[in-house]
Amino acid sequence: MPVHILPATEALRQLDQFDTLIDARTEDEHALDHVPGALNWPTLDNAQRITIGTMYKQVNAFEAKKRGAAIAARNIAAHIEAEVLDKPRGWKPLVYCWRGGNRSGSLATILSAIGFHVTLIEGGYKAWRAALVDDIAAVAPTRSYRVVCGPTGSGKTRLLKALADEGAQVLDLEALANHRSSVLGHIPGLPQPSQKRFDSLIWDALRKFDPARPVFVESESKKVGNVRVPDALINAMRESPCIDLHLPNEERVALLLEDYDFFVTDPAHFCDRLQALVELRGKHVVDAWVEKVAAGKTPEVVLELLTQHYDPMYSASIKRNFSQYGQATAAVLDSRSAADLKSLAVELASKP
Repeated sequence: MPVHILPATEALRQLDQFDTLIDARTEDEHALDHVPGALNWPTLDNAQRITIGTMYKQVNAFEAKKRGAAIAARNIAAHIEAEVLDKPRGWKPLVYCWRGGNRSGSLATILSAIGFHVTLIEGGYKAWRAALVDDIAAVAPTRSYRVVCGPTGSGKTRLLKALADEGAQVLDLEALANHRSSVLGHIPGLPQPSQKRFDSLIWDALRKFDPARPVFVESESKKVGNVRVPDALINAMRESPCIDLHLPNEERVALLLEDYDFFVTDPAHFCDRLQALVELRGKHVVDAWVEKVAAGKTPEVVLELLTQHYDPMYSASIKRNFSQYGQATAAVLDSRSAADLKSLAVELASKP
């Protein structure tokens, strides 16, 4: 049965029609980014690819191809024994590698020879990536966003979760980015995705949203930690209706101490992160905050961070960047309790 070659733009549209998505690249290539939902079946693993690449340069292409073919054959056989023997005749996999060449072609040829309906992405991941970037630009403006605004600690992320629990469509960019989107927003022990992976996660979320229903999203800046929100998405968000969320200051401090538990459990790390504010706030102010943390006055420092640093900056930024903020729908929480968040979420989710 011949291998079907599918242009990357069509693969985007037909992605859900395949039973299994197979990435034939190395583990490292797959980790950097991959087609959403793809399984990693390396035709050559990390070390093997380096070995064969070195042979190409130091010996010659013919010897490298012979050695590479032997290794690839063994790896493909292992994948078939581990993953394919239980597949029915009608199984339909989509396969790709970097450029749609030898690595994915070898796997696709063997699977096709068995009798499976195999599809290969023309141009491989490289073509897929280009098509995905273009598709984000096309799809992002077609969704109807409701931007949840509010100063740091007002519960925006918790409200998004409550909205999702009520069945609302939610795009949580901070969750996708593994970052809480501030100078202190790095989550210890949790690395951020690559820019390519972040884009893929956004695309996968956008494509699944119903254009007829609102998508709730937080009022992010252009960057969430080290990754950048695609221009088409951030521009659409900034032109969308806003929800202005408010929470009493004492509740905001308590919320932040819960969400950023390292403020209390690892004061040395907290003080280290505060050093990032020296350029903006001055060494004297930051040193005073560090002394208060050492004295066990972390809640006081958090309140000062909110009122002296984050709130003025956020107010200026939100008014400058979100065109409909002046007509925002007010949303006032009495507390950070789950009950209050659920009540507000139910109210917001019921609106068109």
